[in-house]
Amino acid sequence: MDYASLVNQRLRAVKPSGIRRFFDIANEMEDVISLSVGEPDFQTPWHIREEGIASLEKGRTRYTPNRGFIALRREIGNFLTRHYGVEYDAEKEILVTVGGSEAIDLCVRSLINPGDEVIIPEPSFVCYVPITQMAGGVPVIVETRPEDGFRLTAEALEAKITEKTKLLILPFPNNPTGAVMRRPELEAIARVVERHGLLVLSDEIYAELTYGAAPHVSFASLPGMAARTILINGFSKTYSMTGWRLGYAAGPAEIIALMTKLHQFAIMSAPTTSQYAAIEALRNGDEDVADMRTQYDLRRRLIVDGLTRMGLPCFEPEGAFYVFPSIRGTGLSSQAFCEKLIYSKRVAVVPGDAFGASGEGFVRISYSYSIGHITEALERMQAFLEEL
Repeated sequence: MDYASLVNQRLRAVKPSGIRRFFDIANEMEDVISLSVGEPDFQTPWHIREEGIASLEKGRTRYTPNRGFIALRREIGNFLTRHYGVEYDAEKEILVTVGGSEAIDLCVRSLINPGDEVIIPEPSFVCYVPITQMAGGVPVIVETRPEDGFRLTAEALEAKITEKTKLLILPFPNNPTGAVMRRPELEAIARVVERHGLLVLSDEIYAELTYGAAPHVSFASLPGMAARTILINGFSKTYSMTGWRLGYAAGPAEIIALMTKLHQFAIMSAPTTSQYAAIEALRNGDEDVADMRTQYDLRRRLIVDGLTRMGLPCFEPEGAFYVFPSIRGTGLSSQAFCEKLIYSKRVAVVPGDAFGASGEGFVRISYSYSIGHITEALERMQAFLEEL
């Protein structure tokens, strides 16, 4: 049977995730320290787990409304207003999804017609380009640079806009670089968006993991941008709830209605147990998040200092839980560096080119792991570089 001619050709052309390759290699080896996956090492806080358990014990195992429980949507709205100063109608402007990734997919598929251009800053998370391609859109890449703090500049955005441009993806705080967009930079982007009539997918899944005195600024909070922005967020990173698979989208009612229609037919509804747990997280989880953020900050400083001492130039991340050091001084490509490191020293990190061509010459290292884990990995990396 010639399946190659029968399957979806757009999907067939999409490359597998570069992140998972090194994760899979690490799983097949012994004594590997993996700093490759962006998953918090904290347990979901007990009071959140307890609420999920209680929902099961009470037999609350039926389908929920397509958009998610109204109680959860109201809590999401309260959270967004309390933390970022944006307001949404829980009835019409919020959709609960199976993780933030589903929300991104629903947004792109609901907005993009074949041939529409989607501007994607890179390096960035691996899903944006494939999702755009599978929707029939055309990814237009804007390279961000270390000298700009890996931020998207208004000038770089303007240079990529054509008459076919419809959507800008704003992935900040950024995976893999840890870059954060501050208010003045976002305001400059907003002026370009307004001038060209663009829509914006603002992926703010790491919003609560921003370090320093300046808080996260939601793009939707800027004047006039709520009508143009679909805000994506979730519970995986903030509350250490990766396996609960729960996210959400907030935006204009007309767009959320289209996303809900697609969600209805593809998914039906997000997991019931996870929604009960998420209500508890939003109501009583702020202290948990603050504690985890403090721990991440300690790890962030430890790993940046360690990489700098061993001669790997490292942009200091201001958000998420990743560092993106340059390995160009070794003379190795990103892929070769990661392969040699994992096979010789049993340390797994991710090649920078997994996040776009502009990531070549860098590697992504996650500090969502314990201090002991990170310390041992740094010692092994130091030995690796000395042998090189």
